[in-house]
Amino acid sequence: MVRLRSASLALLTAAACVALPGLPASAAPGDTASMCYSNLTPSGWVDVQWWNTWACGTTFNPNMKKIKQVSGMPIGTTVNACMSTLPPAGWVLVNRFYSGACQYSAVPSHDPNTWTIKRVS
Repeated sequence: MVRLRSASLALLTAAACVALPGLPASAAPGDTASMCYSNLTPSGWVDVQWWNTWACGTTFNPNMKKIKQVSGMPIGTTVNACMSTLPPAGWVLVNRFYSGACQYSAVPSHDPNTWTIKRVS
């Protein structure tokens, strides 16, 4: 019975993660979306928040992330992004700091985990 319940739970959580809405077909600069940690952050987007949800499986690690589209933003724009993604081309690092929103590990530290990036080209 326990094995059947575990298998059912695994299938349910996998289905929920797949059923989460994808990226908007025509996202505008600054738009946000949520996705499971197992999906790569698309080019032109950055991670801006992490949290834990049953929808993406059973783990103590943060397993859901909010991403923001930064491609197409005007030159001079600044964005705070989690260090779990690299700044896209045309963006430079201007500051590093700690943010509770960017804890993407089960064993968080208070080391910088967020950076402010600025669009330069």
